[in-house]
Amino acid sequence: MLGLKTILSNTLHLFYPHVCTGCGSDLLQQDALLCLKCLINLPQTNFAHYRDNPIEKIFAGRIPLVAAHSEFYFSKESIMQQLIHQLKYKSNKEIGIYLGEIMGKTLLSSNRFSNIDVLIPLPLYPEKERKRGYNQAAIICEGMSVIMNVPVLKNIVLRKRYTDTQTKKHRTERWENVAGSFIVIDKNKLQGKNVLMVDDVVTTGATLEACGSMLTTIDGVKLSIAALAHQSK
Repeated sequence: MLGLKTILSNTLHLFYPHVCTGCGSDLLQQDALLCLKCLINLPQTNFAHYRDNPIEKIFAGRIPLVAAHSEFYFSKESIMQQLIHQLKYKSNKEIGIYLGEIMGKTLLSSNRFSNIDVLIPLPLYPEKERKRGYNQAAIICEGMSVIMNVPVLKNIVLRKRYTDTQTKKHRTERWENVAGSFIVIDKNKLQGKNVLMVDDVVTTGATLEACGSMLTTIDGVKLSIAALAHQSK
């Protein structure tokens, strides 16, 4: 019987190979998304444990934050670029949830994020979300929610107008591009809450700043930010 199971498993693997999302290797456990090598090489930042970390410095003097964090470093041709590409453009929601779980564990281990009441994914413009089929920030929040036992409010903030891609804009142009793009639907649900706003990659922080500026106008809101990755210049 054991031999038959092995033959069936090997046959299934031949026609439906289970490979690492990071490097494509098939040397991984059946239910794993990343091989041991890729797990070891994930470029974690440990920012969550330190005040005035590089993410907090991005927003210093721009919006009032309790704390800010990014879980991984991001660079071109890196494993994080591969994983985020899978999440955003290849409909690989599993990897987004998995990475969200990793970030959730990190935040729980830091007393700087211990009192979060709600998770708010940075919203996409509705047409863009319909085209993609989901909001990648909301997928990351799903994984975080499981670990942190904190609810996700997906539709409390909406992106009310389309904005051009931020990729080739400098800092001032990025801010002008997204200013006034967000609206809070029900402010009463957020009054007095410790809010954690979540995104996939933070660069200049202009989009997070524009959204966060709306949230911090609500009575009693204490805002923190967490991004899956930090794209340094």
